[in-house]
Amino acid sequence: MGEWQNGLFGCFGNCTLCLMTYIVPCVTAGRNAESVGESCMKYAILSMCGPCGIYFSAKIREKIREQKGIEGSFGNDCLMHWFCPLCALVQEAREFEDSPGGQAMARA
Repeated sequence: MGEWQNGLFGCFGNCTLCLMTYIVPCVTAGRNAESVGESCMKYAILSMCGPCGIYFSAKIREKIREQKGIEGSFGNDCLMHWFCPLCALVQEAREFEDSPGGQAMARA
């Protein structure tokens, strides 16, 4: 199994993404969901729903891990979104940004 291309605290590798996630994390959450074939709007809204948001954000993180072949567990995904939600969102977004043919966060 693989590992994340960027560390959990590698937020500043893309300062624009980091700043956007800090100001409007729901946008990054929605785009991460869209990257794995889920509804951008649905997950952007669900990500703001407290403990339920943690669960749904962790489900998207789980799908990203499965799609990219990254080792981990759903329990760990929940902990990441509980204690470091902004860093987790950026890490997930950067996974697609850095991959060949992946979806970048910037829209054309």
